Amino acid sequence: MDEVFVNKVSESGLVTLDLEDFYPKEEVGVFDMKDHLFMGLILKEKDFREAMKGLDLTPYIGKNIAITCSADAVIPMWAYMLVVSYLQPVAREIVFGDENQLQQTLLLKNISNINAEEYKDKRVVIKGCGEKTISESAYVSATNLLRPVAKSIMYGEPCSTVPIYKKK
Repeated sequence: MDEVFVNKVSESGLVTLDLEDFYPKEEVGVFDMKDHLFMGLILKEKDFREAMKGLDLTPYIGKNIAITCSADAVIPMWAYMLVVSYLQPVAREIVFGDENQLQQTLLLKNISNINAEEYKDKRVVIKGCGEKTISESAYVSATNLLRPVAKSIMYGEPCSTVPIYKKK
């Protein structure tokens, strides 16, 4: 007697949204303000401006850049703005914060660019486990984006989901 195995998950009409797919894939660079401060602690405007004029932009070309300061120094707001004015023509994206904050900011930006209409009246499972750490804010953003259009939203894996929302 031949048993026919039926893949109930594939027949269920569920659409899986894996937020890892929206994780930025481009190279990342870090611009540390500390490297351009006098004695690593003090910003001297004239010296800082000269350093920016002579900055080798090659390491930043086409990369996503996190601007940070690893020293406990007081940095005036204009200094960050000046750095951006030099990096912006060559960098892909520039974010204030460390590398993790950069990745999370870009992940949220990529999620916000999802075409929600592709999920209209669909049963969506937002994948819960994976290789990369996905922040709570990414799940909140995806749910916020899909709720107006999806028939239902679930969290987890297609074989084991937690119901989040169901259109009435």
